Amino acid sequence: MADDVMRLLWGPHPQPKRGPKPALSLDGIARAGVTIADAEGLSTLSMQRLAEQLGKTKMSLYRYVPGRAELVALMVEAAIAAPPEPAAGDWRTRLTGWSHALAGVFARHPWLLDATVGPRLMGPNELSWTEHALAALDGTGLTGAERLDAVVLLTSHVRGIALQSRATGEEGPEARLVALLGEVMREHGDGYPSLVSAMASAAEPLAQDQALTFGLERILDGLEALITRRAG
Repeated sequence: MADDVMRLLWGPHPQPKRGPKPALSLDGIARAGVTIADAEGLSTLSMQRLAEQLGKTKMSLYRYVPGRAELVALMVEAAIAAPPEPAAGDWRTRLTGWSHALAGVFARHPWLLDATVGPRLMGPNELSWTEHALAALDGTGLTGAERLDAVVLLTSHVRGIALQSRATGEEGPEARLVALLGEVMREHGDGYPSLVSAMASAAEPLAQDQALTFGLERILDGLEALITRRAG
């Protein structure tokens, strides 16, 4: 399977020298899979379901993609797409833009949270996201290992907030928590004064669901402190 994924993601993709032009393309197959996963979730995806979406037979798809695992790898590459051009500014500005862009990808394709776990081979687009984040930290004095750890930390924060947002839908995680615990706190709040105070603050419109930005800024504050200490 690993060899098939390597070939599909990185090529080469030899074209037949004779015979009719292929009716499908890997990009078209991947985007059809993305359409299904976006609308119905990753669990509904199968080669049969994809064949129905494309108006082809299931067996005809195996000429292009060996199986579901390879299909999902192609879908991840298509859905995540190439990263946006780095924002103008210093490393902190660039990583802020990068993190919010990644959050947008997960918001548009929530199934990516399930498809991008565990050790796996990544394609050119996905690796470009890592490359852009690492490049933002060039010249900061951090070691290569520290820069990789910083990217993992930022990615984990974005993924964590995306998971919470997916679980609560349009209503953000903080708003949902306040709503669920509101009645409990009205009856039992005396035993949890700090929680009651925090919830009252979180219930204010401008204070709700700022966890992505708050956590991101604290991570960047920590990196800035380390970079400054190294320089000094």
